[in-house]
Amino acid sequence: MDDALRRAALAYHQLGRPGKLSVEPTKPMATQRDLALAYSPGVAAACNAIVEDAAWAERLTARGNLVAVITNGTAVLGLGNIGPLASKPVMEGKAVLFKKFAGIDVFDLEVDASDPARFVEVVAALEPTFGGINLEDIKAPECFTIERQLRARMNIPVFHDDQHGTAIVCAAAVRNALTIQGKSLGEVKLVTSGAGAAALACVDLLVSMGLPADNVTLTDINGVVRKDRGDLTPELARYARDTNAQTLPEVLSGADIFLGLSAPRVFKPEWLPLLAKNPMILALANPEPEIRPEDVLAARPDAIVATGRSDYPNQVNNVLCFPFIFRGALDVGATEINEAMKKAAAEAIAELARVEASEVVASAYAGQAPLFGRDYVIPKPFDPRLILEIAPAVAKAAMDSGVARRPIADFDAYRTELEGYVYRSGQLMRPVFAQARDCKRRIAYAEGEDERVLRAVQTVADEQLARPVLVGRRHVIEAKIRELGLRLVIDRDMEIFDPENDLIEDIAAEYRAIVERRGVPAAAASRRVTNRPTVGASMLLRRGLVDGALVGGSGDWWRHFTYALPVVPLRPGVSRASALSCVILPKGALFFCDTHVNVDPTAEQIAEATILAAEAVRGFGVTPKVALLSHSSFGSSNSPSARKMRQALAIIHEAAPGLDVDGEMHGDAALSEQVRGRYISGGAFSGDANLLIAPSLDAANIALTLLSAATEAVEVGPMLLGLSKPLHVLSPAATVRGIVNMTALVASQAAGTHAGAVA
Repeated sequence: MDDALRRAALAYHQLGRPGKLSVEPTKPMATQRDLALAYSPGVAAACNAIVEDAAWAERLTARGNLVAVITNGTAVLGLGNIGPLASKPVMEGKAVLFKKFAGIDVFDLEVDASDPARFVEVVAALEPTFGGINLEDIKAPECFTIERQLRARMNIPVFHDDQHGTAIVCAAAVRNALTIQGKSLGEVKLVTSGAGAAALACVDLLVSMGLPADNVTLTDINGVVRKDRGDLTPELARYARDTNAQTLPEVLSGADIFLGLSAPRVFKPEWLPLLAKNPMILALANPEPEIRPEDVLAARPDAIVATGRSDYPNQVNNVLCFPFIFRGALDVGATEINEAMKKAAAEAIAELARVEASEVVASAYAGQAPLFGRDYVIPKPFDPRLILEIAPAVAKAAMDSGVARRPIADFDAYRTELEGYVYRSGQLMRPVFAQARDCKRRIAYAEGEDERVLRAVQTVADEQLARPVLVGRRHVIEAKIRELGLRLVIDRDMEIFDPENDLIEDIAAEYRAIVERRGVPAAAASRRVTNRPTVGASMLLRRGLVDGALVGGSGDWWRHFTYALPVVPLRPGVSRASALSCVILPKGALFFCDTHVNVDPTAEQIAEATILAAEAVRGFGVTPKVALLSHSSFGSSNSPSARKMRQALAIIHEAAPGLDVDGEMHGDAALSEQVRGRYISGGAFSGDANLLIAPSLDAANIALTLLSAATEAVEVGPMLLGLSKPLHVLSPAATVRGIVNMTALVASQAAGTHAGAVA
């Protein structure tokens, strides 16, 4: 990595609380009684219950949702044998993925034990603590012995992700590629480059799914794995061939599948003609594959190619499976992750790529549903359906194979429960970022001289989210880039619109025409174009010189809004703009409307804002469940505000009959189906509401800001709704990350891939 990325990575890990995860209590500890229940004397009741029946451990402790990510640091992430202490950042990273994707709690354990026997003893002794063990970054061949012995000794799932996670995703890709190529797994020939833990696990799983073992030829750094080699481990010996061939090209003739888990560029383009018709090439060395996809397709357009990289189609990424395999295994109390469960996961992933995508999924794929074919044989890692398909498939396979201690009785209810994991934290924004990268629209930043904006623009440039256009004085921006030590290069990474020096007379003339009947004298209007960067950025958007704009971020939010609104008119059919804000909580995303624009909206305005807000929520791939909030719950009050919310509900039912909306209701009823059930039966939606509509700006804004401050939640927004072009006004509290998030949002809206603020 370059020095700038190294420094940024160190700062990322160091700033704030060091590291990437923490342990948080899940029960209240506010009173003496809480303490008595949590510890002495009340905790004795929980201990005694477990003494009488060990199954109570999963009901009374965190064990049933707790996984250990364990390593000895002998084969870390392409870094090699760096030892357990240096491996800790990687293990913390894996822990975060478990939590973010599947809601699984993790302790990362770095064990100072290079001897397999000692390592096994340490890990096996930890069984009472955990519901599952994820082995990570342990070198071969020791990893085979370690996993085998731990599986034999422990009565909980033990899973070496480097082997089996890769194998599961690889098998899914092979299954679908062969379908497209018109081939059967039972008749194809497979050749590997690499015969380590991951390669052998891939081959083993494919063989268990129907690939004949005699059709497999392994090669490694020492050449073809032959029976007469003196270095064969038991794992290699299973696939050793009786052949005179010595090198990879000698065994490629007629191969239907090339599986590379070895080293960069070891597959030469001149060998491509040796492969069978319609081959599949899995070049999984990372970051540089065994052969580049463009080199393959130039010579063999009939091939399907997969790599481990995110910038090519068909990325084989372990994150597609390991969080969800453990989710399903933990939820049924599985004693192991067996072949049936691995095959079920592979088939679920393969099936997911073949089924028609819903509207919600389409929004997560830049507005277009992915189509099963050569460039889409496996889902992408941020596909929101992964947990909903893989975890139930794994759970059912565990039950069918007799290793589930807590079988699931109602899989429909289980799927509903899993939906709660889909959009936790950063997962809400992940599809939006993918859309922005695909679009790369020109985005104007009104406060181009602001330090937060400049730091955000550095990230935008690094992640290629947009083409930034900064409004500001060129010499000031140049000086601040130097002062902040940023790597931005003007005209390469970004552009500048300098109102003091650029030719702006045409822009000023147009702006004068817009505001001359709004009480703004011509001279004042001209000064605004030069001195009010919100006006300059809005005019760039109006004239089509940029595709979207972010204004504000300093001073009064409303002032920036009033400067921008005359320049960027409303969408046809919309009577008033409104604002939607989102807080991303551990339980998921919660949207609030209207948080910034309409002080005391009418019932008609609330209905219009609700429909616009629901449209925007869908743009995140989230199905809106809308609660109209009030001090009244379902008719308990006849005050003007309660009547207003009831009237708004009637208007929404008529205008948008398919929208899941109910009210008026208290805030706790919105967020608890159980509380709602005390008032009514058969509400409009199940579970928690995710879009809260307040009767006034005060109510919405106070609720939003209190929740954000109290929980330190990630905030997205405010997002302006109802404008004809994508423009948003940043709040004064906007952080660098918040500006980056809003950049991704406005870029995806500019491209028409995100519903909400644009026509």
